[in-house]
Amino acid sequence: MRKIQFYLLVTFLAYFPLSGFVQETFAQNQLNLTQMGLIGKVDERYQSFNVEMCEVIGGDFWIPYELIDSVRKHSNKKGIDALKWKIEPINLYQQKLRNLAAALGPTYVRVSGTWANAVYFQDNDEAKLASPPAGFKNILTRQQWKGVVDFCKAVDGKLVSSFPISDGIRDKDGNWTPTQIKSILDYTRSIGGEIAAAELFNEPSHASHGDAPKGYNGARFAKDFAAFSAFATDAAPKMKIIGPGSTGEGILPSGLDLSVDELLSATPKPTFEVFTYHYYGTVSRRCMGGQKPENALSAEWLSRTEKGLEFYQNARDKYVPNAPIWLTETAEAACGGNPWAATYLDSFRYLEQLGRLAKKGVQVVMHNTLARSEYALLDHDTHNPRPNYWAALLWNKFMGTQVYEAGSIAPGVDIFAHNLKNKSNGRTILILNTNETEASLIIPANARQYLMTADELMTKKVKLNGKELMLTPKDEVPVLVGKKVKAGVVKLPAHSILFLTFEKF
Repeated sequence: MRKIQFYLLVTFLAYFPLSGFVQETFAQNQLNLTQMGLIGKVDERYQSFNVEMCEVIGGDFWIPYELIDSVRKHSNKKGIDALKWKIEPINLYQQKLRNLAAALGPTYVRVSGTWANAVYFQDNDEAKLASPPAGFKNILTRQQWKGVVDFCKAVDGKLVSSFPISDGIRDKDGNWTPTQIKSILDYTRSIGGEIAAAELFNEPSHASHGDAPKGYNGARFAKDFAAFSAFATDAAPKMKIIGPGSTGEGILPSGLDLSVDELLSATPKPTFEVFTYHYYGTVSRRCMGGQKPENALSAEWLSRTEKGLEFYQNARDKYVPNAPIWLTETAEAACGGNPWAATYLDSFRYLEQLGRLAKKGVQVVMHNTLARSEYALLDHDTHNPRPNYWAALLWNKFMGTQVYEAGSIAPGVDIFAHNLKNKSNGRTILILNTNETEASLIIPANARQYLMTADELMTKKVKLNGKELMLTPKDEVPVLVGKKVKAGVVKLPAHSILFLTFEKF
């Protein structure tokens, strides 16, 4: 009976072809791996992360949401300072932390942030000074910096940093001097380390909030940068000079001191080997931000990262044509992230950002942070993986450096294609279904499926192919086991993230 029914169906289709709508829908839902054109390449350390200087030396950082009210009740601080509390230095020798960071390698490890702008490097092995010298706000010891260098070696990370810009590094006439930077570079080399790339200082767009001298302007930046560049070229010829590391324009202009035009149009004209920028799509609820979790899967929110890039890409084209572009600091929201940054809900934003920026030519994306505040990949107390860590691990495991145009499947279903990592002839297809309903697609060859799901959006527990992702009893990353799927229809559950790997097609 079934054979007769099949015969009748084939005969019917031969005489009455599928409607244009059905044919179009069928074509849209079908992956054609051989027709995906190569559109670019990214750095092998494309997915990277920040460890804030504040974490390294200890200092004021964002209060966890559950403690804000109780901490503020006993504090005399005002304004944004009232939203921060003292954190202890991170232990970069902890094996669990190293295990998890190494599983994301190779990466860049950026150690910078506002606290790096006024840090004094105590270049001796004596007890830490009781207070920093005049013109500085905090102290970085040799032991702490050695911890950074050793951490980078252990996790296959190349170190990226920035240097102090405060009054303490200047002579009596206010001129920038290289003494502090020379000490850091010399000590780094003496312990077998290297700074792979460095910005003059963190976020010159917000100079007054970042301990720059009073009245700092574009002309001052150009003069400081010229002195820094001349020194660094001679003292550390292998260190990439990157910048400017501005943030906020085109998306979050509030608090801006110096536009990128003011910074880069002065003479002598600053030039960089890599053009860098920072991006946050909004500020967190902690700082009175307005982003709501119900909008976290909207097309507008997920595409906002491209608008942030567009502004700085235009600036790059204007001032440093053809320079590679790196996003050296980014997360769900500024001011430590919203509470839901630590949940499965933000994994869509995290992976969409990586996928979208790779297609637009960005070479490196450095997430802020590895292990501090709500936007961190790891819980700041336990260092247990959050959903974004598992998303990062899957990206690192399967997404290679070659970027392909994957086309589209359906509204709310976004697709990204790279070569299968370390296999230029293979493909990895990343598909995110942000819809509340199931979707499907037709694949042309057998594949392995790595399906990331959760029982609810705002949870910290996620599953891979139906099994909860957890560390091993020894705090090591588990082996990621794929499920074999055959050519044909593949289902994408509502609110799911799917990596499909094809070794042959």
